[in-house]
Amino acid sequence: MERTYTVLLDRGGRATTRWQHGRGAFGQPVDSTPSLLSEPPRPAIHRERLTALELQELAAEPDFVAAAEVMCTRLLSPVEEGRVERGATAIAGSRRQQSWGVAAVGADRSKYTGADVSVALLDTGVEATHPAFRGVDLVERDFTGLGNGDADGHGTHCAGILFGRNVGGVRIGVAPGVRRALIGKVLGPDGGNSDMLIRGLTWAHEQGANVISMSVGFDFAATVAKRIEEGWSADLATAVSLEAHSANLRLLDRLLLMLRMQEPFTGGSIIVAAAGNDSTRGFANEHIMTACPPCGSDKIISVGSLDRAAGASGYRVSSFSNCGVEITAPGRDIVSAASGGELKSQSGTSMAAPHVAGVAALWWQAVRQSELPANATLVRGKLLESARSNGFSPAVCPGERGAGCAMAPEDGTSVAARKAVVRQPPVEEMDIQTWLGGALQSAKEPGFEPISLNIASARPDTSGGGRPC
Repeated sequence: MERTYTVLLDRGGRATTRWQHGRGAFGQPVDSTPSLLSEPPRPAIHRERLTALELQELAAEPDFVAAAEVMCTRLLSPVEEGRVERGATAIAGSRRQQSWGVAAVGADRSKYTGADVSVALLDTGVEATHPAFRGVDLVERDFTGLGNGDADGHGTHCAGILFGRNVGGVRIGVAPGVRRALIGKVLGPDGGNSDMLIRGLTWAHEQGANVISMSVGFDFAATVAKRIEEGWSADLATAVSLEAHSANLRLLDRLLLMLRMQEPFTGGSIIVAAAGNDSTRGFANEHIMTACPPCGSDKIISVGSLDRAAGASGYRVSSFSNCGVEITAPGRDIVSAASGGELKSQSGTSMAAPHVAGVAALWWQAVRQSELPANATLVRGKLLESARSNGFSPAVCPGERGAGCAMAPEDGTSVAARKAVVRQPPVEEMDIQTWLGGALQSAKEPGFEPISLNIASARPDTSGGGRPC
């Protein structure tokens, strides 16, 4: 019986040695002996119809890395219908001159705007003609087969939070200086699938995205239901779907490891994802869910949602926000772009994630303007290190807020303070561990273990890897 698989191959030319010795977890040393790597891994994505025997034969090939049966994905939809604000000038003339989230993360006080930083959004697409995106080079790519554009409005709203320009005098964007944005449409009205997500991630990295934001979850329940509709028994449908779920997590982990191994050559990408809106804090049937996969991966920054502080009570984690997150940001009643050129308020961790992605873009710009090496590991460290852990309600435990509320860099002081102790040598002369991890170790950045690679002669590679097939 044939099934449809996403197949991950390594076209880097050293596949056998690399994947024999390099399948450790993220953050663990990767032993590249007995040979030295002359180039990073180059992921190639294929979609194949295979029998079990054909899959076994493919797995024996030297460039094989992983394979996973395609499963359903879902949009982490807002928890309530937002209010469309008819006429942005009405908002501009009211008490609200900007979305409260912009001020909460300190973006309105930062001298950085995200200029010269490339960002990517993997969502339902974008309404490219919205005034919030004037002056932005929108590079659109459809992975759903439905064409570019945004029939849902979700992607447009998230894009506005991440890099939107002012609309009618109202500031909605955290990083309004971003000039180039990659828009990967990986979700349609009925959701999407894991193959679309994997291709979207690979494409965004290849196109040079410094920050990737997404609000997508693996949909185990829909995958089981689809198999039952196809005539599978409930028990078998559940077992096979569970196998597909686990295989997709493994494939994603290996893909992200391959992309991280390109970091010394490309600078890498920070991936930010919404944790999900499945919790019910404060309700009679209260339950608190953990972050929705794939955002639970330790290679992805998982984001929870905050409510606006009420008086002296401090920020609270939103009732719908899943836990087990690395960082939090405003996610309740967030005003941003809506279909038809309007503004709209929505609530969800999908609104919190682009706040964090926008702050990450500001940190990319800040690090680039310093003498520190601009790479994803260092920027991620600055993002988590600078998060504000005070100002929360006493009822909020660290497990629910992670590092705290994401905060933008206000000036170059925190970055410039380390200029005297960190020097970035030319790529040709340096040991990769020193470039990628040495600066972090000497500066005692928390929470990251550098990859141990020993490269005798490295050459910069701006291609970002092979193209998906």
